[in-house]
Amino acid sequence: MNKTFIEFRKQRDFSSILSDTFGFIRNEFKPFIKTIFNVAGPAIVIFMLSLAAYNYVIGDISNFTSFGNSSFGTSNILVIIVAVVVYLISAITAYILTVSTALFYIKSYVDNKGVVDESEVKANVYKAFWSFFGLSFLKGITVGFAAALCIFPVFYAMVPMAIVFSIFVFEPKRSWSDAYSQSFTMVNIDFWTAFGSFFVLGIIYYLLGLVFSIPTVIYTLISTGIFSGEIDPSNLSSFSADPVIIVLNVLNTFFQFVLNLILVVGGAVIYFHLHEKTNFTGTYDRINEIGKIED
Repeated sequence: MNKTFIEFRKQRDFSSILSDTFGFIRNEFKPFIKTIFNVAGPAIVIFMLSLAAYNYVIGDISNFTSFGNSSFGTSNILVIIVAVVVYLISAITAYILTVSTALFYIKSYVDNKGVVDESEVKANVYKAFWSFFGLSFLKGITVGFAAALCIFPVFYAMVPMAIVFSIFVFEPKRSWSDAYSQSFTMVNIDFWTAFGSFFVLGIIYYLLGLVFSIPTVIYTLISTGIFSGEIDPSNLSSFSADPVIIVLNVLNTFFQFVLNLILVVGGAVIYFHLHEKTNFTGTYDRINEIGKIED
């Protein structure tokens, strides 16, 4: 049975953006996820392992009795520094590879009318790594600065930052700095549709994340004695280093990582809506295809 081809290059209303986002994920889920793990899988595994080590180390730090122990010395501090550095580097690398793989997958899907060339996707991801790193840095600075100002600037900034990676991938002639500046110009074409769509996708992402975090919350309540009303301070001090809570936290982070693909795909759909509203590239291509068929 042939899969339905999702046409990205067209204008959409609010509901169409949401339905096409989830329609693409539903139709392409297996090859989409497979490609992401084939390209970004090793980085994701390293990130999960470094997260487990980071949680364990932080658990030791939270146990304040260790600071009074003579065994807590320079070697322990070095272990903490290494764990934190490896965690940050692996997190950034896994994020960049995952997002770029998802977007280059969509680009191959659009260019080849539903047929994805995985080798092409992989080559593009590795080629664009440092450009994505620069964009990720600018994106983080922008959102952080907007958050420091007030809640309303964050609501505005999240829209251009939702499409900035898509601009870089789908308009290859632009540099990463051009893509960043263009994102603020493009969102003004139809800001409220883009904002409303991404805001709803963000709520869905948040609610699904809460569902996956339920086992961690339940275990936390049981382990700390909150359910029984008998809270043991000694349990709290060593709780972060509990192997079970570490595993649950790693799994929860992994699911959050996968769920973020909803926002990535949604950002691509929003980008094409804004692009078509101005340039009509997809419309012209479809008209030309009709002309060829008639000939």
